[in-house]
Amino acid sequence: MAQTYDIVAATGCPTGIAHTFMAKEALEKAAAARGLSIKVETHGQVGVENALTPGEIAAARAVVVAADKDVQAERFAGKPMVSVGVAKAIAVEAAGKLIDEALVAQADPNAVVQAEPDAAPEKETLGHQLYKHLMNGVSHMLVFVVAGGVLTALSFLWGITSFDSTAADYNSFAAMLKIIGGIAMGLMVPVLSAYIAESIGKRPALVPGFVAGMIAVQGLPVSAQTGLIDAGGTGVGFGFLGGIVGGFLAGYVIVLLEKLFAKIPASLNGLKAIFLYPLCSTAIVGLVMLGISGPMASINQAMMDFLQGLSTSGPIVLGLAIGCMCAFDMGGPVNKAAYATGTFLLGTALEAGVGTATYEFGTNFMAAVSAACIVPPLITTFAVIVGKKYFSQEDHDAGIVNFILGCTHITEGAIPFMTKNIWPVMPIMMLGSSIASILTIFFGVHDPAPHGGFLVLPVVDGGLMWVVSIAIGSVVGGLLFVLFKRHEYGKANGGTPASEPANAPAVTPATPADDPEASGGFVKASDVLCIDASDRDAALHAITDHAVESGIATDATALFDAFMAREAEGTTGMVDGFAIPHAKTDAVVRPAVVVLKSACDVSGWDTLDGAPVTCAIALLVPSAKAGTEHLQILSKVATALADDEFRATCKTTADPASIAALINARLA
Repeated sequence: MAQTYDIVAATGCPTGIAHTFMAKEALEKAAAARGLSIKVETHGQVGVENALTPGEIAAARAVVVAADKDVQAERFAGKPMVSVGVAKAIAVEAAGKLIDEALVAQADPNAVVQAEPDAAPEKETLGHQLYKHLMNGVSHMLVFVVAGGVLTALSFLWGITSFDSTAADYNSFAAMLKIIGGIAMGLMVPVLSAYIAESIGKRPALVPGFVAGMIAVQGLPVSAQTGLIDAGGTGVGFGFLGGIVGGFLAGYVIVLLEKLFAKIPASLNGLKAIFLYPLCSTAIVGLVMLGISGPMASINQAMMDFLQGLSTSGPIVLGLAIGCMCAFDMGGPVNKAAYATGTFLLGTALEAGVGTATYEFGTNFMAAVSAACIVPPLITTFAVIVGKKYFSQEDHDAGIVNFILGCTHITEGAIPFMTKNIWPVMPIMMLGSSIASILTIFFGVHDPAPHGGFLVLPVVDGGLMWVVSIAIGSVVGGLLFVLFKRHEYGKANGGTPASEPANAPAVTPATPADDPEASGGFVKASDVLCIDASDRDAALHAITDHAVESGIATDATALFDAFMAREAEGTTGMVDGFAIPHAKTDAVVRPAVVVLKSACDVSGWDTLDGAPVTCAIALLVPSAKAGTEHLQILSKVATALADDEFRATCKTTADPASIAALINARLA
């Protein structure tokens, strides 16, 4: 009998290099923590791996889709599902929340559900749909850019004009490499357009998508003699932007045609697929694309002029913009926008040829983008080596691995470090990347290869200064990161400076109140409050006041604010009358769980199933222990709430000691 799984999932990111597999690992860890079996299908650059079968999908309790590209989500119609961008599933805690939401989601045979962490499932937003379609095109395009760009760059090893048979440095092999690379780069826009269209209209949209991309490359041909439209004439292409417009146009034309042809008998489906769709869609899309070629060419030129105008403002303005974009979300939408722009400008540069102003600007821009993408992982490597004692062993090992990732232009390795402390780690990463970009532009480095990191150093013009620029950005960022971790380390050790001698006075042993075993369990009967609360805020005030009175926390206001900050990110209301509010703050002295049971309904607490809250299991954690006790206890509580027997027993039990024992049994 085939194996079945509680959860099935699909992950995919535009480049298919890091996010895809980080999300897979996080989902698997989160499922294991909940005692659930899971199978994750990945959509990477090598294709679909660990593919889900129809039987596995049918047998699963719920589905999680974490992807910024098309993963054929229509396969999951009728199953409880959540669908988010891949970046929202790369942390174990976030992945766990997605699994929890998927398990309580309502099956909808006609739609895919989209959910924010801790939010009730809702329809997938238009913005996410458009981004997913765009990234499907970008993910297919990137491999053509990389192959074409690197081959073209390799041809320059024999000389800048080695592809020219009239030049003194001509080499026939270099010329062949240049030809192959040029063909691959020439397919960049058609592939982008075709796979944007395919994401929207599926396979029938590929034909008009490719045609739209080719028109974007060549523009509207006009005769030089007559000034009239002429198939033998020449046109002005409108490139990257035209490919995007053409892709969306082709995809939605297919959607429209599907509706128009819906009444055609099913027996003629073959005729629709092989004749009506390609003929009608290609004619419509082609005419529209040719009709807008003039305005699109103007817009395309205006964008080029704007970007080149930034360079005239000096390397600081342009480098700061590139660095901040690349390090802002490290492989997310903003990073991809900067990288896609760089590849577009590089394609234009290689087409213009060595020695032109377009070539100089495009390859310099690409070098700055690559430098900005390489720096964040190297910042973590420098930090874990110089400040080793401030990092956990897990972080230290990840930082060492990031040296390889950074050197090969894989930015995503720095994401786990940033997600733990977005402030100030994100600004530190942005500063380091900006320094590298600014120096790269200032030193006039030119990179004719769009990916590969230091592997493409042989073809980089100014390679030594490029490495120096990246090293400076990495060291500055790394030092700032170490200073932050040193400060954090000091706070975690009671304000004692991290540099204090090793023979400093030992920490006072835990009292029975702090020792779960000495007190009979993590949750104490005295921390179970059987009181009525009118609304969510009143319940949280009761919990915070009790925490201060019992010595769990020192500041009720700060603790309440931490609870409310968490609620602002997304409700902690669960199902069947339960909520699991949690607060991470320095006001908490020791990790604790406080339970509030109310005989009356607690209003104002949005829950996943709409039921009013009657039992809140609150988790209180010191900031220094967030990510350890916090995640472990939260995952066990969430798993317990998925158990019907646990919920029923907790709801019917009124004795605080019995409730504490019930929860302690689950936390063991």
